[in-house]
Amino acid sequence: MSGSHDHHTSNAHDPNHASNLVIHKLTQLRHWLGTQGLNGYFVPTTDEHLNEYVPPARQRRQWLCGFTGSAGDLLVTTDQAWLFVDARYYEQADMELAGTGIQVSKLGLDGQPTIEKILQNLGDQAAQRGEICRIGLDPFTITLGQYKQWLDKLNGYNLEIASLPHNPIDALRAAAELIPAFGDREIFALAETMAGESVATKLQRLRQAMTEQKLAVLVLTKLDQIAWLYNLRGRDVACNPVFISYSIVTADTAYLFTNLERFPESARATIADLVQILPYGAYLSSLQRLVNEAGSPLSVGITPNQTTYGTYLALKATSAKIIETSNPVETFKAQKNPTEIAQMQQANLKASRAKTLALREIDLALTAGKKLSEKDVADIIESHYKAESGFLELSFPTIAATGANSSIVHYGTPSATAWLKDGDLLLIDSGCQYFGGTTDDTRTLAVGIPSADQIAKYTAVLQAHINVAMQRFPKGTTGAQLDGITRSAMWQKGLDFGHGVGHGVGAFLNVHEGPNGISKRSHTPLEPGMVNSVEPGYYQPQWGGIRIENLYVVLTDPTEDGTTVPSTPWYHWESLIYIPFDPKLIDVEQLTPPQKQWLKAYYQAILIKVGSTLDQEPKTWLENLCAPILGASEA
Repeated sequence: MSGSHDHHTSNAHDPNHASNLVIHKLTQLRHWLGTQGLNGYFVPTTDEHLNEYVPPARQRRQWLCGFTGSAGDLLVTTDQAWLFVDARYYEQADMELAGTGIQVSKLGLDGQPTIEKILQNLGDQAAQRGEICRIGLDPFTITLGQYKQWLDKLNGYNLEIASLPHNPIDALRAAAELIPAFGDREIFALAETMAGESVATKLQRLRQAMTEQKLAVLVLTKLDQIAWLYNLRGRDVACNPVFISYSIVTADTAYLFTNLERFPESARATIADLVQILPYGAYLSSLQRLVNEAGSPLSVGITPNQTTYGTYLALKATSAKIIETSNPVETFKAQKNPTEIAQMQQANLKASRAKTLALREIDLALTAGKKLSEKDVADIIESHYKAESGFLELSFPTIAATGANSSIVHYGTPSATAWLKDGDLLLIDSGCQYFGGTTDDTRTLAVGIPSADQIAKYTAVLQAHINVAMQRFPKGTTGAQLDGITRSAMWQKGLDFGHGVGHGVGAFLNVHEGPNGISKRSHTPLEPGMVNSVEPGYYQPQWGGIRIENLYVVLTDPTEDGTTVPSTPWYHWESLIYIPFDPKLIDVEQLTPPQKQWLKAYYQAILIKVGSTLDQEPKTWLENLCAPILGASEA
C-alpha cells in the first residue's frame, strides 16, 4: 500500500449535486471570513492527533470540498480555493473536484504551485493594496514543524498566520448535520504475552531515554505511540486499533487523558499502578499546571513533526523550557521484539492464505465465464480475511481497481459497475488487522491473456521488487539508499513511479508508521525488528497500473558458525507475506539468475507455508499456479 489510503463517500452518481453543495459550503465559509477580517482559511486533512485516517468527526476537509483522498490540504480565500495533492491523487482530485471551482495543485509537477508559493503571492497582492493578508487556521491541525517551515518561507511577505481558538468548519458542519461521536469506542488491554514487554519496562526504558535527552517531561499526542506504550488498543479510528487520547510522561508519573466512560475497569486495572488516568478535556490545563507548579523551568520534549502547533502554543504560555527532539517511543515501537515479530508472522500468514484463496475464487469465477465487478473482488477478499481466526477489521479500505482505474494509485471505493474485462489489469491492494498483527500486500493480475507490453512492464516491476527483497545491507543503511537500488532496474528501461518504495508497518497498530521507510526522504537507518513494505509500481493513465507489495522484517545475518558478530552486523529481509505473483505476467527469461533463484525459493516457501495448510483442491490449484516458476531453469 503506497503511502496511504482513502475513505470514499462522495456523491459520485450526481456530480452536479455534489459540486453545487461544495460551492454552497465555500460561500458560507467565505461569508465567515468576512466577519472575522480574514483573507483565507487553511483546512488540512489531519486532526489534533495527526491521524492519517481521520475519525468521521474530524473529516473537515472532506466535508467541505468533497475530496475523499487520505492526503491533501485545502486553502480557501475570499475568491479562490486550491487543493494540494501528491502524485497518488492527481487523477482522483481532478475527478472529485470537477465543477467546484477548486484548483488542483499537483505537487511535484513542473509549474504547479506549492501552498507556500500561493501564500507568498497572496502576501505580495496584499502589499500592493497596502494591506496585510491574514490567513486563519486551527493550530491543532498542523504540526509545529510545518508552522516553522511556513514562517521561514513566508518571512518578508505581507502575511499573518492567525491561530484561531475554534475551528469554523465544525460550526458550519454542526449547523448542517449531526457531527459523529468522537472517541467513544471501548478501549481494551493487550496481554503482555502478546505485547512481548510490560508497560512498567516500557516506561522504565522511556524514562532512561528522557534522562539521556535531559528531558523532565515528554508530551505524546500520536495515538499509535500511546497505544504501544500502555499496551492498550481501541476502535476510535477506522482501520487503526488506537483510541483518542493524549499522554504526558515525567520522571515519576505518567498521565493518560481519554474519554473515561468507555474505558472498562478491566483495561484500566492493567495500568492503574503506573498511570494517572484523567478526562480527555483535561490535557492542556494539566500540562500547563504541571509545568507552572514545578518551581523552576522544566525541560519539555516535543517532536516538531509529531506535535501540533496548538500544543506548542500551550507550552509557550508557561515557564517550560521547550526542547525539540526525536521521540524515543517512535524508535522503540518500530523495532519489534521477538513476540511482536511472531505475532506479525502469524497475522500475515493468515492474510496470505486468505488472499491466495481469494485469488483462486476470482480465477475460477473468470474461467467459468462469470462477470465480476471491482466490488465483487473486494467482497471476496474481505470474506476470506474474515474466515481466518482473530479478524478485527481491514487495515485500510481495499483497493480493487481494474483497467484504467488501476492507474489511480490510491483508487477509492471499488465500483459495483466496473467489470473485469479480458485484456485488463486488476490491481488488488488489501490488508487487515488480526488480533496481534497488521497486514498489507498488493498483487496485480492479468484478466484473460496479457499483452506483451503488460508482461514487459510487470516483469520490470517484479525485478525492482526482487532486487530490494534479496538485498543484504550493513548496519546504518537508510531507506533512501534502498530506494535507488529498487528503481535502478526500472530506470534502465525508462520506467518510474511517483510514490515511495515502502513504509513502516506497526505491530497490531497503524498500517503506516515511522520512522523507517524506503523513499528518497527516508533517512532513518533500518534496524532489526523493523517491518517495512516493498511496493514498486508503474502507472499509466488509461493504460492501467501495476504494483507488487510484500511486507518484510529486517533480521540480522547469521555468521558461518551461527553466531552474530556485533562489530560488523549485516542485515537481510525476511518476507512476512507468501502469495503467488501472476505467472502469466512474468517473462522468466528477463530475470537474472539471482532473481530466478529468489523467485523459485519464494514459491517453494509459499507451497510450504500456505500450501501445506490448504484442503486438497485449493492446494492442487496453488501447485499448478506455482509450477511454471518452479519448473523454470535458473540458467
